[in-house]
Amino acid sequence: MQENYLGTIIDFSSPVGEAALLAPDSVQWRVYKNPIALGIGGIAAVLLEFAEPRIRSGVWDHSTYKADPIGRSRRTGLVAMLACYGPASVAREVIGKVNRMHGAVKGQTPAGEAYRALDPVLLDWVAATAAYGFLTAYDRFVRPVSDADKDRFMSDGAVIGRAFGALHTPPTIADFMDMMARLEARFEPHPILFEFLDIIQSGRAAPGVPRLLHRAIARAAVSLLPPHIRARLELGRSYDLTRFDRFALKVVGRLADRHVDRSAPVCQASERLGLPYDFAFRPAGEQRALLAKRTFAAT
Repeated sequence: MQENYLGTIIDFSSPVGEAALLAPDSVQWRVYKNPIALGIGGIAAVLLEFAEPRIRSGVWDHSTYKADPIGRSRRTGLVAMLACYGPASVAREVIGKVNRMHGAVKGQTPAGEAYRALDPVLLDWVAATAAYGFLTAYDRFVRPVSDADKDRFMSDGAVIGRAFGALHTPPTIADFMDMMARLEARFEPHPILFEFLDIIQSGRAAPGVPRLLHRAIARAAVSLLPPHIRARLELGRSYDLTRFDRFALKVVGRLADRHVDRSAPVCQASERLGLPYDFAFRPAGEQRALLAKRTFAAT
């Protein structure tokens, strides 16, 4: 796969042998390959980010999301794939360009509070919500993740957070909950939250997803928020996840987790590292054996 992003050609298949920011046996490689987990988790992350007035104003006032939800979603997804699977040098180059773009994002909230996109506190929260969203969506709608692997996911993700400028990413789920508790007093309901969810439910941000799943995906994202946070944001019963929603999303999520597309970033990255293209879809024990064999061959 080769795409141009901010003047950089992204090719997940080369340079041959170049490592990614995260190891192929990381929990991230398992989670990021699943589009259902990324879709639901990404929406949940945005809801948690938009709960904070400074982030909400920064994104909504300076982003193309309202005018081009499809393009913005696609670009965000590409950077997420690059951060996980791409050659480390290319990932750092593109993320550096994104950071420089964000350097120009500053302003005031409607209440008159100043904000800037590169505020370390805001960067920490954005990195943390993305990690929590992706991981929790995979755990609930694809396959259960052990507590140890959840904490490993959060801890290993610090390398991505640091690349985007975050200084203090939570190393465990418990630490994430503590971070949220410290910020909760700033959270508030706002019409932008509902406008964002309307975009998601309309299907404009994900035209390839079957229409009957659009509302289910929005409700699933809301369900990932702790109940007291959801209540604080006034995301009421109209966003309750139904039994059919849960069943349908789990079926689609598990099907997606078994679907191997050799042109997908995860498959191309595996081959770049000298591993079978379906490495990320194999059992953990088989992955360990393949990595040990590759390491032995290199010595």
